[in-house]
Amino acid sequence: MKNFLKAILPIVLIAGCYSTIDKKPSEKAKEDSTSYYPPAPVTISKAEYRRYYRAAQEFYENELQSSHFNGQFLVAKKGQLIYEKNAGFERLYGKDTMSSHSPLQLASVSKTFTGMGILKLWEEGKLQISDEVSKYLIGFPYPGVTIKTLLNHRSGLPNYVHVMELLGWDKNRIVSNEDVLQFLIDNKKKLQVGTPNRGFSYCNTNFALLALIIERVSGKPYPVFMKETFFAPLQMNDTYVFTMSDSARAIPSYNWRNRQEAFTFLDAVYGDKNVFSTANDMLKWDNALVYGNLFKPATLDSAYSGYSYEKRGIKNYGLGWRMLEYPTGEKIIYHNGWWHGSNTVFARLLQDSATIIILGNRFDKNIYHAKKLFPVFGKYDAEEDTDE
Repeated sequence: MKNFLKAILPIVLIAGCYSTIDKKPSEKAKEDSTSYYPPAPVTISKAEYRRYYRAAQEFYENELQSSHFNGQFLVAKKGQLIYEKNAGFERLYGKDTMSSHSPLQLASVSKTFTGMGILKLWEEGKLQISDEVSKYLIGFPYPGVTIKTLLNHRSGLPNYVHVMELLGWDKNRIVSNEDVLQFLIDNKKKLQVGTPNRGFSYCNTNFALLALIIERVSGKPYPVFMKETFFAPLQMNDTYVFTMSDSARAIPSYNWRNRQEAFTFLDAVYGDKNVFSTANDMLKWDNALVYGNLFKPATLDSAYSGYSYEKRGIKNYGLGWRMLEYPTGEKIIYHNGWWHGSNTVFARLLQDSATIIILGNRFDKNIYHAKKLFPVFGKYDAEEDTDE
């Protein structure tokens, strides 16, 4: 009988409610190091758990496994892990299998950290989002562009990813965030710039500049600020901001033909991309935003409000977040990403307390089919397209 109990106990534990605790021991945070503490587990019924698990498993098998997915897939409900799959290899022709501790390029999902970093400084009274960018970035020559219009992509600025090469940037020179700023200053007469706050135009330049503002206001390099403000307090132990010193450890990405994407002159800019993380760490980020006291409710309301209504439809953009605003009043707060061979989805169904995270380092358009899981948790249109 004792041997039977020893054999069955692990199965019972696994089949029960999951928590977001790492699978490897991590350093215990000092109690005075942060005001945030992980939420206590919330029980969900066995029937609920099984329904969500089966739906996630079916999605994985039909949408991801069938397309030779290489990366991490996670579904959670009420902050608890429901389903998780780590597939493939960190390096396609290596021996290291993908694990829950393999940090992958988040691409534009990185913008969620940059945006919330700015809002943290706003909460602390260190800046006002209504301030013009020129107040913090000396020499910035575009009046009317505010921190808020950077956050909600209404600045009218051109995308550095495209225009720097078009205007003759030497591709043998690695671009930094400071280079992006100086390029905007030096080429003002050559660049086509829209009227600030006239309309929405998704632009990586906005978040590259926001990273610089974080550095100016905090007095810390962006990677250090992110670690001290979010990653360390939330025990996101596998998360970091890529810099050139991380070149050897950064997991590369691959195109659909399994060929490794080359490092380019644009790959060192951060703020718009270059946070490397795991699905498990991203669940900690989600839990902190939903269940923790990391931000005031009013701050989150500002972040999750839509600011662009020029076009009809349910798509909108907040302060660092994409969203789907349904006529019922419900919202899906999300961000997708795409950089080289990396595709990412971070979808948060707030009213239904559900989270869907997919991180891949081999280009796979099926990753963006995550929307097919939305109706499992509520009355959502699975055909509604979600943008990068």
